[in-house]
Amino acid sequence: MLSSLPLFHRLSGQPVVVLGQGEAAEAKRRLVLRAGALVLDDLAEGIDKGARLAFIAHEDEASAQADAIRARCAGLLVNVVDRPALCDFTTPSIVDRDPVIIAVGTAGTSAGLAKAVRLRLERLLPQGLGRLAEALYAARAALKVRFPTGSDRRRALDAALEEGGALDPFREVGADAVAQWLEGAGGSTVARHVITLRSLDPDDLTLREARLLGQADAVIAPVGVPQAVLARARADAARLPAGADAVGLVVELRLPD
Repeated sequence: MLSSLPLFHRLSGQPVVVLGQGEAAEAKRRLVLRAGALVLDDLAEGIDKGARLAFIAHEDEASAQADAIRARCAGLLVNVVDRPALCDFTTPSIVDRDPVIIAVGTAGTSAGLAKAVRLRLERLLPQGLGRLAEALYAARAALKVRFPTGSDRRRALDAALEEGGALDPFREVGADAVAQWLEGAGGSTVARHVITLRSLDPDDLTLREARLLGQADAVIAPVGVPQAVLARARADAARLPAGADAVGLVVELRLPD
C-alpha cells in the first residue's frame, strides 16, 4: 500500500501561503516561486484569495500547530516543516527536466535519503530529456497518422523508449530523433508472452518480465495470482481470466508448479 499519493499541482499564478522565518521558510518560498505561484505570508489573506496550499515553517511547536489547525479548518492542505504528523502532504526531492519532473519522496521519513536518490538520478538522466518530451508532444498528430490505434501507438512508443531503443530516455538524443524514428518505425504488432511465475512474490519477476507486464495491453491470469503481481501491469491494461482471448500485446501469467 502507498504511504502517500504523489500528485503534481499546477500553481502558476496561484496564491500559496508560506508562514515563518529562517532558512526553512525561505527554502519553501523559493520552491513555491519556482512553480510560478504567488507567495503570501499572511494566512487570512491567503484564505481570502483562495489559496489551496499552506507551508508552515515556525520553529515554535505551538505556533506551528495553531496555524496548521487554522489553515486546515479553512480548507487548505498543510505542510508543516519537519513535523510529518502535522502534514497533509510532504514535499519531495525534485529532478527537474521540465516538462519531465521526477519527485522522490519518503513520506517525511528521511529527506536525506530522498536527496541521495535524487542526486543519483540527476547523474543518470540527460539534460535533453525535457526536449524529448516536448518533441513527442509536438508529434502527436503524426503519431496518430503513423499508428492509427491507441494500442499500436502504445506498443511503438514502448519499444522506442525502452533501454537501447531509438528514443531511450536515459541517453541524449538529437533534436530530430522523434521525426527520424517516425520515418522508420514499424507498423502494428501483435504478440503473446507466457510468464510462468517462480513464486507469488512480485520481486521474483525478472526485469524483462516486469517490463512486459508494464507494456501489456491485456494480462491473462488464473485465480491465485496475487494483486501485488498484477499491480506491475499498467492500470488501464485489461485483466482477463485464464482461457480468455485478447489482441495486442498480451501477457499470460501462469502459477508456479
